[in-house]
Amino acid sequence: MGWGADSIVVLGAIGLLVGAVGTLVGAGGGFLLAPVLLVLYPHDSPQTLTSISLAAVCANSTSGSIAYLRQRRVDVRNGLIFGAAAMPGAIGGALVVDFVPRTAFDAIMAAALGTVAIWLALSGRKARPVREGPVPVARGVALSAVVGFVSSFLGIGGGVFHVPLLVMALGYPTHVATATSHFVLALMSGGAVVTHAIQGSYHVGHGLRRALVLAVTLAIGAQVGARASVRVPALAIERLLAVALLLVAVRLAVAV
Repeated sequence: MGWGADSIVVLGAIGLLVGAVGTLVGAGGGFLLAPVLLVLYPHDSPQTLTSISLAAVCANSTSGSIAYLRQRRVDVRNGLIFGAAAMPGAIGGALVVDFVPRTAFDAIMAAALGTVAIWLALSGRKARPVREGPVPVARGVALSAVVGFVSSFLGIGGGVFHVPLLVMALGYPTHVATATSHFVLALMSGGAVVTHAIQGSYHVGHGLRRALVLAVTLAIGAQVGARASVRVPALAIERLLAVALLLVAVRLAVAV
């Protein structure tokens, strides 16, 4: 895929769609954008593509967080704690990805997305009561530390893992989980983007221009997704997330 007007239009359209869907499910869009970039640019390194994806995810999650904060759906206190816990792992993931071959990276991505999709689909069959009492913050800190590394390494931001964990392990209502996850994701992806910038990841080829186009369009799409999320039932959000994950996992697995 070159860098003409047609490629800008294609990337812009992808950014709008991914931004809306990513914010709707609270995953930041990286779980869709990263696999799409892997398909569009088969010869680029994992480091280049994850850096582009994370820059776009940072813009998307920041835009979505602003909308969610206005709706008063973000658990700001715990979100700051979870974001701080995820930051070291996010930086580490951005550093490690440069040492992984492309074929191995594609296989790891497919396995990770497929596992989460199946887990989310199976767990969604039973109604889960919202936890009574305070959120288990220590458990959230431990989970966020792991999510920070994995999500930065894969370039998918982390919301795809964080939302299910907030709901199933910490007892958050789904709509609060999506909003809080977006808030954490903005902090976490920001740390990864700074790390990639210091490494020079955005100076390779058209990396910076691709990142800018996707960042702007994902941020716009995020506003659409945040408004739509108010009208979409929680179970529908979880099912949409599971289906989308499974589809991209199968596509990557076939390409390996």
